[in-house]
Amino acid sequence: MRIRRMVTAAAASIAIVLSLSACGTPPWEANATATPTATASTPAAAAPTPQATVDTVVNELASGSTQRVLTAGNITLTVDYWSTLSMDQWTADANKPLSFSAVAALEGGDNRIYLSKVSIVTAVRGDAGQLPSPEPLADNANVAPGYFISAPYSYSQSFVLPGIDPAAEYVQLTVTYELLLQTTPTSSEYAKQTATDTLTIAIAQS
Repeated sequence: MRIRRMVTAAAASIAIVLSLSACGTPPWEANATATPTATASTPAAAAPTPQATVDTVVNELASGSTQRVLTAGNITLTVDYWSTLSMDQWTADANKPLSFSAVAALEGGDNRIYLSKVSIVTAVRGDAGQLPSPEPLADNANVAPGYFISAPYSYSQSFVLPGIDPAAEYVQLTVTYELLLQTTPTSSEYAKQTATDTLTIAIAQS
């Protein structure tokens, strides 16, 4: 009887082991098989990122006009830019008019402000980079000490950009305003201040 009970107990133990073995895959084996699947999917999601950057030409006259507020010392210069030629006609071979109006204000004083010179340097750029540029444009005041532009008086001017390289995609205009400020409200002596602006305009493609 004792031998029979031992055999029965051994058989029951074997049955329990077999039952545990049939329950499923152990956790460490499940993790080992799941890890490669997650790793393999990551590069596929990240692959489009390098292709997402596309060069875009910003046209700051796209709406027809733009306004800038510049500072030169304690002078505030407000400039409005526009063109009488629509942007779809700003082709490389066309004469491209640029108009602007500038008015100055002085913080904390009534000293008079004059514009002695305004100049435009044009940088022409295309897909290959820098292209040949036209000669700078300038207006030197023909009155001394310059054009009076203290608010509410303003200075208005139009420059015409000539034809440029056919490969041009856009132009960058560096506009420099040379200002003279009275040292006192009754003085005939002046301090020079300079304000600089940069304007990017797209060239319409034929």
